[in-house]
Amino acid sequence: MVDYTTPITATFELQRRTIEQSQEALEQGVEFQKNFQEAVIDGLDGQEDAQRRAVELQREAIHSTLDAVEENVPGTESAISEIRETVNDQFDQLFENHEEAFENITAELEDGASSYDTLAVEYLDALDDQLGMVIDAHEQLEDQSVEATTQITEQLQALQQQVGEIQQQISEMELDE
Repeated sequence: MVDYTTPITATFELQRRTIEQSQEALEQGVEFQKNFQEAVIDGLDGQEDAQRRAVELQREAIHSTLDAVEENVPGTESAISEIRETVNDQFDQLFENHEEAFENITAELEDGASSYDTLAVEYLDALDDQLGMVIDAHEQLEDQSVEATTQITEQLQALQQQVGEIQQQISEMELDE
């Protein structure tokens, strides 16, 4: 007897594996996105430090210029002192704004990442549930297909047997004549 169900079973198994691999790829994509968000947030500290150092270098350059003017131009000590104080006040304000901006950006990104994580977990849980139902239905369809194929095969074999018996009867009748 030929087993006609093997290709059907193999096809259904391949389809299930494809569904499972697609789910794994989606989960890996979500995990990649989460890791990327964490890397961006972690990278903000380095970005903030680099920008702060660049601003500090600008302040030092301005102070060096003021020092040079103060040393080379007599009678400018009072004016340079006022300019130096104004420069320091301006840079102090800039540093405060800079720190506040990075704190706000970090907080917003962390909130966004947290919201994404929550939604991603809910989405993956729902997807897992739905794919579980799809796999169950798929397995039931496989069972039904295998059963139908088995029944058709049995009916075909019974029909072949009947045809063989009829052919044998016809052969016997021809011999009797």
